[in-house]
Amino acid sequence: MRHLFAVALALAAAACANGPSAPDTGRYAAIVAAPDRSAADRANDVRRKPAEFLAFIGVRPGMVVQDLSAGRGYTSELLARAVSPGGKVYAQSVPRGPARMPPAQPEGAAAPAPTTAPAPMATLPERMRNPALAGVLEAVTRPFEDPVPPELAGRLDLVTLIFNYHDLGHLGVDRAQMNRAVLRGLKSGGMYVIADHAGRAGTGISESGTLHRVEEEFVVREVEAAGFRLAARGDFLRNPADPRDRNTPEPAMPKDEFVLRFVKP
Repeated sequence: MRHLFAVALALAAAACANGPSAPDTGRYAAIVAAPDRSAADRANDVRRKPAEFLAFIGVRPGMVVQDLSAGRGYTSELLARAVSPGGKVYAQSVPRGPARMPPAQPEGAAAPAPTTAPAPMATLPERMRNPALAGVLEAVTRPFEDPVPPELAGRLDLVTLIFNYHDLGHLGVDRAQMNRAVLRGLKSGGMYVIADHAGRAGTGISESGTLHRVEEEFVVREVEAAGFRLAARGDFLRNPADPRDRNTPEPAMPKDEFVLRFVKP
């Protein structure tokens, strides 16, 4: 009972302090608890805190969303459930090629090896076959530098990039071009949400291919340079005890992770 009360307080804080409107936190909790979500996704929820994430964004039914570097679609599915009914989520991936694909790994911080192998997370095509997501979740294959389909220009309410901004460094992506393309894709007042593994001050994106981290203020500077305004920082994935000097912290603990919400003026 005490745990449920703590979760409710966290969701309320996200809604009141950070949300662009007054999100229905009970609805987000129900989305996370949906009985047709997979066991693998539920295991990932422990460190990803999806109800708090959805509340921080304030995502609502009817929104048009693009999830960049969608991977296997964990975030894309949550967003698709949150924008239903009436909304749409475009899950973007880049054309396949060894030089431009992010490494195939679970989204988020590395965890100690379990004694038994967990069930693999569903792929994006498998998620799209779920009747609950039919007509809502759609795959898009486009380069990072031009991720928004022309027909969506100026129509997007939200763009997300979750735990992969750092990869753009060692992949050689023109991030300035990508951020400007996202700005053009969004409506005025639209949101650009980036989450990533926090690097140490002064490291920028230099440790993207080794520690898989990026400096938070470096991301803020790059995104604001494209014309965005930083609107809020989410603290629900922070861990100040993480020394941020390794890919997997030692001693074992959750990674320090930041969530940033930018707005197109």
